[in-house]
Amino acid sequence: MEDVSNYEKFREDAQRFYTSVRPIDAPAFGEHVHFTAEGFNHIVFKGSRSERERSSQIVRFKLLPKAVKLIGLSTTYQEYEETLKEFEVKSHKKKIRKTKPVKYWGVIAIIGGRKIKVILRKIGDNGQLHFWSIVPAWTTNKYRDMKIFSTMKGNPEED
Repeated sequence: MEDVSNYEKFREDAQRFYTSVRPIDAPAFGEHVHFTAEGFNHIVFKGSRSERERSSQIVRFKLLPKAVKLIGLSTTYQEYEETLKEFEVKSHKKKIRKTKPVKYWGVIAIIGGRKIKVILRKIGDNGQLHFWSIVPAWTTNKYRDMKIFSTMKGNPEED
């Protein structure tokens, strides 16, 4: 369990680091990954805008440099999921709800002795590929001598 007494400092340091990250080339995708405010907010909040446990946030804050490194190094992704999601968009000065395809990719690796999964997201066909989340650990299922990684265990919208 992480000590949450220095939460504000961890959050400020992580936010300073995160906002300093420029779009990085992702060899696995042949395009740049952008680090948007939405991605940072997702580390702090779950999809329903309820705050994550502070200890969980701190772990994710600490793993951000490893996530950036992994995106820049990885030549493959291990998970993929596509779904439809409703978004509120402005059209002729009115807010309307529009359904768009949302694609998620999971890039999994052990970096600096830590097993992590970085989730990248793209909204719509012309959207920017952007950092969505970092998951500190996930489960692997062993079947005899073969390891099977469960595909997108949980809910990528909230993880």
